[in-house]
Amino acid sequence: MTEEILIAGFGGQGVLSMGMIMAYSGMLQDMEVSWMPSYGPEMRGGTANVIVILSNERISSPIIRHFDTVIILNQQSLDKFEQAVKPGGVLIYDSNGISRHPERKDISVYRIDATEEAIKMNSPKTFNMIVLGGFLRIKPVLTMEDVVAGLKKSLPERYHKMIPENERSLKRGGEIIREINKV
Repeated sequence: MTEEILIAGFGGQGVLSMGMIMAYSGMLQDMEVSWMPSYGPEMRGGTANVIVILSNERISSPIIRHFDTVIILNQQSLDKFEQAVKPGGVLIYDSNGISRHPERKDISVYRIDATEEAIKMNSPKTFNMIVLGGFLRIKPVLTMEDVVAGLKKSLPERYHKMIPENERSLKRGGEIIREINKV
């Protein structure tokens, strides 16, 4: 099993931390892991993306151009990376600010209204955990227990009081993700 994932959005949306949590979770499951962040000099508000590879086999290269799963958090990233999903792969996107929805018919597309849900939950800082929870529902390559353990490992200790809120957001993401089209 190898899962090649790209997560893309604006800096400040938790793109890199979501990837880091996935990488730590994969290590806890004895997987081979690669985590490769990319972001502009402006960080918050600029574009950011991260490539995460989770595998039961050795990873030959962290540099890839086509992915099993692409998670999109803004229009700019959708425009840039929709074509990076392998045929038969999965695209998950947050609907907030999306003016042109995914158009490909050779991939499975899922919509998650994570921004809206984070506001409803009065928990905007856990937006990325809602998205991650949606991913785990569609692609259960990581266990919820290991994701929570990965969260504890990646969060500074001063934020550990937010772990229960993050767990609720992970679960909620799995409940609200919706299939748009499936191949």
